[in-house]
Amino acid sequence: MPYSLTSPEPMHWQLRLWPHNALQARGFASVIGVSAAALALPLLAVLGQPVLWGLLPFAGIALWGLWIAIRRNWRDRAILEELDLSQGAVRLRRTEARHAVREWQADPHWVRLHLAPRGGPVEQYLTLTGGTRAVELGAFLTPEERLAVHGELSRILPRLREPA
Repeated sequence: MPYSLTSPEPMHWQLRLWPHNALQARGFASVIGVSAAALALPLLAVLGQPVLWGLLPFAGIALWGLWIAIRRNWRDRAILEELDLSQGAVRLRRTEARHAVREWQADPHWVRLHLAPRGGPVEQYLTLTGGTRAVELGAFLTPEERLAVHGELSRILPRLREPA
């Protein structure tokens, strides 16, 4: 699951969420290698002929385009949401792919967790509301993972409202 929930001390939890990254570095090397081999195979037929020099740049551009597209996908998915839950405050820190940081904070007594099975931008739309602002949580997760996160937070949030 692309999330972790830890409790470094009593009545304090840290939830970290990140998007799936199906292609790791080893897979990236394999995809590039297989693609290079697949592009080179038809070029073997024209080896030693002048037409090879006409086809070679297109094969190189195709391989370079694949490389750039995969690397761009990795950069765009470099998102991290960190939710810090304690009796003093609930804090959400979202680090975007371009390193922009957005933060939200609310008193745990006023924080409400809402899961909309349908009707939101995504299935199992998960939001936290505190004060006058609602924030989306885990938009990049699958519906099943958002449901699991909802279960974890539903268990934790009432405990934060108990008197110390």
